[in-house]
Amino acid sequence: MPALSLGGFTLYGDPVSGNCLKPKWTADLLGIPYTWVNVDVVKGETRTPDFLAINPAGQVPVARWEDGRVLPQSNAIMLYLAEGSRLIPADSFARAEAFGWLFWEQYSHETAIAVRRFQKHYLKKSDTEIDPALLVRGNNALGVMDQRLTGRSWFAGDSLSIADIALVAYTRVAHEGGFDIRLYPSVADWVHRTEDALGIPHAQELA
Repeated sequence: MPALSLGGFTLYGDPVSGNCLKPKWTADLLGIPYTWVNVDVVKGETRTPDFLAINPAGQVPVARWEDGRVLPQSNAIMLYLAEGSRLIPADSFARAEAFGWLFWEQYSHETAIAVRRFQKHYLKKSDTEIDPALLVRGNNALGVMDQRLTGRSWFAGDSLSIADIALVAYTRVAHEGGFDIRLYPSVADWVHRTEDALGIPHAQELA
């Protein structure tokens, strides 16, 4: 697991994982220094004794500070890094909305779109080998997002927030799971807008 030393805290993650990219993008955007350590999930590097000593759950991402503090779970790391920043809405209701979208992303979005993407794109399963409910659930999630974004630019408040970063991570690569976000024009526009705000390439144009 080679590390690129950037100072600050250490972020263990797999670069193909949207969950791992969420805290990375948050730190990059806010100028928070960190050391990135590659952990290859497919090769089983989250199951090694060294990694399990850091996170017994055997999952990435996980952040570790020099004083021994360890924080797993992508959205928890994002919340900690973004504390007091422009990425957390100042208005209490907009802030609660942002948190709500974080919960929804992990329960209703990631569990369909990310799972189908992993099985189709990385495990190379055929559509007949993948649970058909994942496609239905993923498209339902994209429909909810499209409705939310109709007539507005961001998920919570009037500017980019942690909600947008959380949701864009797997939405931007949904095509790798067999989803067509062109069917959801407000989502497609938002993906490009969020990628531009984060300073990352347009994933769809790289496909």
